[in-house]
Amino acid sequence: MKKSLLVCSLVAIIGAAPAYADTFSVNVGAIGVMPSDSSSNLPVIESIAGFETGSTGVTVDNNTQLGITIDYKMTNNWTLELVAATPFSHEIHGTGVLAGMKIGETKHLPPTLLAQYHFDIGSENVKPFVGFGLNYTTFFEDNVSNELVSTLGALGVATADDHVDLALSDSFGYALQAGLNWKLTDEWGVHVMVSKMDIDTDADVRLNGTTIESVAVEIDPTVAMVGVRYTF
Repeated sequence: MKKSLLVCSLVAIIGAAPAYADTFSVNVGAIGVMPSDSSSNLPVIESIAGFETGSTGVTVDNNTQLGITIDYKMTNNWTLELVAATPFSHEIHGTGVLAGMKIGETKHLPPTLLAQYHFDIGSENVKPFVGFGLNYTTFFEDNVSNELVSTLGALGVATADDHVDLALSDSFGYALQAGLNWKLTDEWGVHVMVSKMDIDTDADVRLNGTTIESVAVEIDPTVAMVGVRYTF
């Protein structure tokens, strides 16, 4: 329901706003993804290894990449922003009794479309804004670690002839944003933003193509960017 309301709101803004301010801006800089993750436990490993129920989990580390965002100014107050970046790379580690153990690694792209409202504070050079929108995250190049493969072998789950792999499901959720554009010249400026994104995925450990363990991970990262802004 929340996602449907966000879609309707974005469509309403786009449809209602007269595109008289045909201005494009590009922001380029460092963008970081900092997960505030939580996950379900790993019941199969807990059962086989004799661990206490709920004593395992996973966590995802931070990563910084090159961020590129494109702004389309529709009115004096409303702007559409598309957030993109070079692929983020994350290592997945165990928590609880598996703390320190590398589970695997993945890459992802989280294209995000936001509607921004820019506040008029009496200055044409400084424009604070807030935004809301939709995020789609696709995961790829998912790989299990040799440490996990060795652990599964030691537990008698897999042999040297078995193929173990990792697959993360794509995610669709909301995004909230706050930031500031600081105009230095007619063309150049500084762009700063912080976003909170709803990213949930199911990480499946598969043995010869069959899922033997599935972990629900709520990544829900804070995404921050500082960059150079150029207005056409």
